[in-house]
Amino acid sequence: MSIKTTFSAIFFGGLAGLIAALSVVALVIGGVYLRPNLARGLLQLPAELSGTSAAAVTPQLSGQEEQIVSVVETVKPAVVSIVATQDVPVYEQYYEEQYDPFGFSFPQYRQNGTEEQEVSSGSGFFVSADGYVVTNKHVVSESAAEYTVFTNDGTQYPATVVAKDPANDIAVLKVAGEQFTYLEFGDSDTLQVGQSAIAIGNALGEFDNSVSVGVVSGLARSIEAGDGYGQSEKLQGIIQTDAAINFGNSGGPLLNLAGQVIGVNVAMAAAENIGFALPANLVQAVVESVQTTGKISRPFLGVRYLQIDADIQAANSLPVDYGVLVIRGDTPTDLAVIPSSPADKAGLEENDIVLELDGQPLNVDYDLGTLISQHNVGDVVTLKVLHDGEEKAVEVTLEERQ
Repeated sequence: MSIKTTFSAIFFGGLAGLIAALSVVALVIGGVYLRPNLARGLLQLPAELSGTSAAAVTPQLSGQEEQIVSVVETVKPAVVSIVATQDVPVYEQYYEEQYDPFGFSFPQYRQNGTEEQEVSSGSGFFVSADGYVVTNKHVVSESAAEYTVFTNDGTQYPATVVAKDPANDIAVLKVAGEQFTYLEFGDSDTLQVGQSAIAIGNALGEFDNSVSVGVVSGLARSIEAGDGYGQSEKLQGIIQTDAAINFGNSGGPLLNLAGQVIGVNVAMAAAENIGFALPANLVQAVVESVQTTGKISRPFLGVRYLQIDADIQAANSLPVDYGVLVIRGDTPTDLAVIPSSPADKAGLEENDIVLELDGQPLNVDYDLGTLISQHNVGDVVTLKVLHDGEEKAVEVTLEERQ
């Protein structure tokens, strides 16, 4: 939703009196006169006593600051604001004569047509010269709305929602045109906690191309994200950052100091300085699927599973404290291995323990479903499986989720 921000000043009686006094009385501190600059709300050293004028001082940027400024200037043309508009009912107030002994007349309301209004806004960025735009699925959730992409120079383009990811908060839009400035993806698998991160987006739905800078605070996080309207989605394997992420810059890029997309801003926590982004490798796979097939094809393995940790190991006398246990669901129809699925074809069975996928041990930080989602339909993955007490390698060809 677009949030209009109102800035207001609050004046306290004592503070107002102090400021009035400062406006006529100079402060003497150690023989140096300090004149209050009321326009800025600061006390400043007079230029004639400082030895040089303020205008003569040229700020020097550090190497990292220069790099951030350069990245922002380079990528801004590729970052866009996305606005949803929709015809909404217009109501008018009227009064009817009522025979009330006290003479009261109560207002009534009736619909008087519709008008097009902005109903939500968010951020996105070009990923190709021919107009493909990435954003969050929740930014374009209104099926009856029309979407417009606004570029940094104020140009607007009607946008079509090409695809929405059924498994993640990702959507791909398309606008007509050529030679758009676009961003490149970095490798999110190589991210390190503590490295710099730059978030850009339409903060609060009002301040386009707002920039915030921080670090990668954590990796492979799992959260339950809600939209404020009762809908929630579990997001796994995502990036945590302290770069400010606010309402409105959902769908914008999280960048490294090379100007590459390392994530897509998706959520924020109620606490300050905790934001989250979908990893770039996951998003890039979605984009490539749309560009190749015109839709988002999600690979799947075809098992139900329980993540094993030390507590699960102890409670069930399992031989390992990591991996996933292939297990049935809550109802008789929730089979452990889906018939005719890739897992079924590869011979996986109930009570097997999948220890690794392509050499990556499976644990709370590296979830099986998240790792599968980072692949494409048709990819062959190698699973290390513990079956009846013996380890074996199993190759599985991933198929499209129906």
